Amino acid sequence: MLSPVLSAPALAPAASHVASGVMRLACVAAMRMGSHVVPRRAMAAAPSDHRAQLAQQSAAADEEEKMATWMHEPAGVHVRTEVPGPRSRALLREMDAIQETRTVSVFWDMSKSHGNYMVDADGNVLLDIIGHIGSLPLGYNHPNMLAAAKSDEWAHHLAQRPALGLAPPHDWPDKLRDTFLKVAPKGCDQVFTSCGCGASANENAFKAAFIRYRNMQRGSSEFSAEELSSCMKNEAPGSPDLAVLSFEKGFHGRTLGTLSATRSKAVHKVDFPAFKWPVAPFPQFKYPLEAHAAENEFEEARCLAAVEQIIDSNGMPVVAVIVEPILAEGGDLHASKNFFRGLRELTERKGVAMIVDEVQTGCGATGAFWAHEHWDLPSPPDFVTFAKKMQASGFYSRVEFRASKPYRLYNTWMGDPLRMLQLQVVLETIEQDQLLNVVRRTGETCMRGLLDLASAFPENVQNVRGQGTFIAFDAESSEQRDLLLHDLRQHGAHMGGCGERSVRMRPSLIFGQKHSHEFLTILERALVTRRHARAA
Repeated sequence: MLSPVLSAPALAPAASHVASGVMRLACVAAMRMGSHVVPRRAMAAAPSDHRAQLAQQSAAADEEEKMATWMHEPAGVHVRTEVPGPRSRALLREMDAIQETRTVSVFWDMSKSHGNYMVDADGNVLLDIIGHIGSLPLGYNHPNMLAAAKSDEWAHHLAQRPALGLAPPHDWPDKLRDTFLKVAPKGCDQVFTSCGCGASANENAFKAAFIRYRNMQRGSSEFSAEELSSCMKNEAPGSPDLAVLSFEKGFHGRTLGTLSATRSKAVHKVDFPAFKWPVAPFPQFKYPLEAHAAENEFEEARCLAAVEQIIDSNGMPVVAVIVEPILAEGGDLHASKNFFRGLRELTERKGVAMIVDEVQTGCGATGAFWAHEHWDLPSPPDFVTFAKKMQASGFYSRVEFRASKPYRLYNTWMGDPLRMLQLQVVLETIEQDQLLNVVRRTGETCMRGLLDLASAFPENVQNVRGQGTFIAFDAESSEQRDLLLHDLRQHGAHMGGCGERSVRMRPSLIFGQKHSHEFLTILERALVTRRHARAA
């Protein structure tokens, strides 16, 4: 059976998408006044358990409204100019003389942005649903973060950045326990902190897997004279032919090692030398899931069989398999927990390390702190890599993957105490405000609304899928997707794309019911705009 968490249950479409939009607007307005909209007749007719559920929803909405007020969030979006507006366009011209600008969509005002709302250089208030590519855990200027930033502890780390591998602060072991180890994935009690990006996390996980494999091959951590001399010429046996297997449409970074495992877009890879590493097919699900269960199950079995065949027949030993819980940059591609359980069983049986790349999915985005928790694995992965919402980057691993000699996994910084202090605030706030529950509730609301819109606008809302608020849908084409993203900005929502034609959500963990209703209303307006433009 396929995992039920990948898509919301099919719901009857609204009688009119316009009517549903009016209802969502009413919900937004009522939630701003601290109440939850429930039609009077529906409340009267609801059974006791339904009334209790509605009461819980109302209480949650009240709590979210208090949180929004505390964070000084704007009442809602407010678009004053075209996005980007004249000031942003002038900044683009100014920046273009110095740096690449073709990926820039908006300039934002750091002091005026609060909560889930970004204020751009032209004064437009935009609902931020891409969250700086999924790296903004608590939105903008969260009071807990601002309060912590005024402390002497933060000031000391602002004044100097230590080389942690050489001379860490005296309280570094305590800080590691209070932050990284507090949320360590089950079975992974070692943490390696790298220099800040997901690529560095994955690159070092590759190296750790190679080190252990070679130590097991030679039966020792000591190197021969031939190995030491040949590696300086990039030749075997010191530089052995070993491989990391990755999946079609996977993305793991842009350093040369991780780029060899990246398969999302050719433009990321072209012109760069690459290791001759193998690639396996990743399941291509058909939606809705409940209508294609047998086909999708067969597809997963096909892909697992391909992985095993590659491991058995590849020209160089496959030392590790790396996989994202959701293939994000490749188009938010999902598989069931049975696929991942099968992959874990296969890697264990073949003696291949399993690296779970949680750079995008980690830190609560799917409603669990780690997305792989949804899989109920029989044994933990060998590595879990992290970055983005965690603020810091690195990997967790089992102790047997610790490097056998010093300086083998090393860099100047070996992490950043300031980012660790940010993570401490993030973890405390997640626990204090029960943000994983917020993510789950909001995700359910967004999925239901998107399925309604898929019925009303089937040309540009297709294959709705997600876990928590890690949600995506497909437009008709890449061109229509890009035009829809432009229209969304003009209506007040800052979103992003992925894959060939997908629109993705990567909001902060404080993205609540009010924001989901506002997002769905804006999306509906943008879809109407797009339909009218196509008809013109």
